[in-house]
Amino acid sequence: MKSPFLRIALLAAPLIFGSCRSTAPDGFKLEVEGQAQEPSFQSVSMKKGIDPAWLKPPVEPYRLGPGDLVEIEVAEVGGTLSRTFVMPDGMVYYNLAGGVKAEGLTVYELSKSLKEALMRDYTDPLVHVSIVEVKSRRYWILGRVFKPGIFPLRQPTTLLEAISQSGGLFTSQFSGTTEELADLDSSVVIRNGRILPVDFKSLVYQGKTSQNIYLQHNDFVYIPSSQSGNVLLLGTVKEPKSVAFRNSLSVVECLAYGKGPAEGAYLRKVVIVRGSMSQPKVATVDVQAIITGKAPNVSLRPGDIVWVPRSPFSTLSEGVELVFRDAARTIAINEGAALGGSNQKSQLTLPAVSSP
Repeated sequence: MKSPFLRIALLAAPLIFGSCRSTAPDGFKLEVEGQAQEPSFQSVSMKKGIDPAWLKPPVEPYRLGPGDLVEIEVAEVGGTLSRTFVMPDGMVYYNLAGGVKAEGLTVYELSKSLKEALMRDYTDPLVHVSIVEVKSRRYWILGRVFKPGIFPLRQPTTLLEAISQSGGLFTSQFSGTTEELADLDSSVVIRNGRILPVDFKSLVYQGKTSQNIYLQHNDFVYIPSSQSGNVLLLGTVKEPKSVAFRNSLSVVECLAYGKGPAEGAYLRKVVIVRGSMSQPKVATVDVQAIITGKAPNVSLRPGDIVWVPRSPFSTLSEGVELVFRDAARTIAINEGAALGGSNQKSQLTLPAVSSP
């Protein structure tokens, strides 16, 4: 399959590896006899599509939050025009009104609150409030776009509009196309710690509006490079990480780069995911049997995800769902941190993901 799922070239700073022997923890056997073999994969249907509600613009009016800049004026009263921020405590401090709660209010509701606060100083004041700059609602778009970063969600914004606002997909200076640089098969939208089943390729190249969802606050759009060659190691390991793929890589070597399984790891059913979000191919590997010499080692390919569970799972689709949740969290946190500085790290919060 062209473009395996989630090629993670940008997940972290460049990795510097020593030999496999030096990275393995005590008690984790690394030298496995025999040549690594290709695992046996099964196709898994995730049975999830685009929720029709995601394709509709939000009808709720904008509600203010900390950091938003508003302009306030008492009509027909000179000298009352002022700009102020919604403060971290959710309050707006204005003129004679003092502090008025603004967080969670629409501009109309804030106007009413300010009017009530000003009644002791003005006779039936008419208070105008308008939004100057939105800062409390935002989305992230990172990867192979011209202007990756955090963008304010000022108004209903579709995925295509978000890509356009980021300058569009990065193009090759040699061919002038995006195909060498942006891996649309592996691109994802992450919402509340979950990967949404958006088909970027059909959206961008075929213009399928059925994939053009509206973004929500804190959505994370990630468009990876098509030229990356890493394997993502997740789950119950001592150091989850993106592992560089050179000439070859086996599942046992991959675990060694993560310093081996963590306490409580269930090695009888380690999951390898290959392929796209909508049509992933999955293999389960008995690593316990491999390291005890009862089964041959297993080879990996660039773009694979290796996930070590904490306990058995019922079905392959359940296991893949947990893999994708863990991958979503890892991508979002690492890419958010790479975007620049501790201030932006703190802005991205995702729910914890645990093994079944």
